[in-house]
Amino acid sequence: MLDDFLKHQAQTTPHPLGMEISHARGSYIFDKQGKAHLDFVAGVSACPLGHSHPAVVAAVREQMGKYAHVMVYGEFIQGPALELCKTLANILPHPLESTYLVNSGTEAIEGAMKLARRATGRSEILYAHNAYHGNTLGALSVMGYEERKTPFAPLLPDCHPISFNSEQDLSKINSSTAAVILETIQGGAGFILPNNDYLQKVKAKCKETGALLILDEIQPGFGRTGKLFGFEHFGIIPDILVMGKGMGGGLPIGAFTASNALMSTLKDHPKLGHITTFGGNSVIAAAALATLREINKSGLIEQTIQKENWLRSRLDHPLIKEIRGKGLMLALLFETREIASDVILKSKENGLILFWLLFEPRAVRITPPLTINEAEIEQGCAILTQVLDEISYKN
Repeated sequence: MLDDFLKHQAQTTPHPLGMEISHARGSYIFDKQGKAHLDFVAGVSACPLGHSHPAVVAAVREQMGKYAHVMVYGEFIQGPALELCKTLANILPHPLESTYLVNSGTEAIEGAMKLARRATGRSEILYAHNAYHGNTLGALSVMGYEERKTPFAPLLPDCHPISFNSEQDLSKINSSTAAVILETIQGGAGFILPNNDYLQKVKAKCKETGALLILDEIQPGFGRTGKLFGFEHFGIIPDILVMGKGMGGGLPIGAFTASNALMSTLKDHPKLGHITTFGGNSVIAAAALATLREINKSGLIEQTIQKENWLRSRLDHPLIKEIRGKGLMLALLFETREIASDVILKSKENGLILFWLLFEPRAVRITPPLTINEAEIEQGCAILTQVLDEISYKN
């Protein structure tokens, strides 16, 4: 299979991990040899309920027995999509009441950027250094990592960087700015949290200048930080909220949410201001609705901080220089990129799945399913500690 995989399926790196998957249940992924791998990554935060959660599986099966795709987004009333949007409106703070369903987080970023330009009549979009919002051309234009952008230039015009957590750069938000787009917690940069009321200050400057604040919750969203959405920790409400990853319980979906008045600017002058064929797909929406309901009723969000504490208390090792992040969105920081890569690859050999971060080569991602239990956390940390001890001995 590996030869066929490398030959026929387009690759993203020269050296993919290449594990052949048999099946996955709960917090474990099983390879073709029957070996269980404890999953501390959750599909890069995309599986908040773990793998093959009964509520998600049941919702998909039930909806598939009724209908799957029937019409392009926004024309027919499809129960799962409407109920998902209503549920989000009931949970989110005012005025976040209208949701546009799409197929992925990066597509939601595209829609949010279009909405901001359309609603304000301005073109400038400010983004943060070391930001990651996806890889389509528009999202790439607001990626704060020039090495990855340059090969695809020219990108969208009038997109300019600011420094995350820099109050000095707030002066760059002015009457020409359509939107400031930020990750609530910077993911690819190393799980960097906003400090000193930074997001509140950005929001105030946006309000003063008539710019819109777009918050990218694709990674923090759906309970990963101990709140349903990360922005709830920081005392602000974005003008446009972007979500994805964990939203679908392992299925592909994204969305952007705004006020009704703001979102209405996409439906006329011109009509079809933003369209998608499969956005709001009934089967995917049913899975997302089941995921959202399960997260809200199960107490998983409230348990997330306790699980963070379990992880932090068990990961006290001289090689770990810092543990960044919040809840079950954590990054271990090491002295060198070589140590980080050794940790990931040796942990995989020992049955623990970890992963890299995009822009911080010294970091190791820990984003397990929200459903992970204390015994599984203890098992994973024991494997990780053993690997760290072996690396310490080698060095």
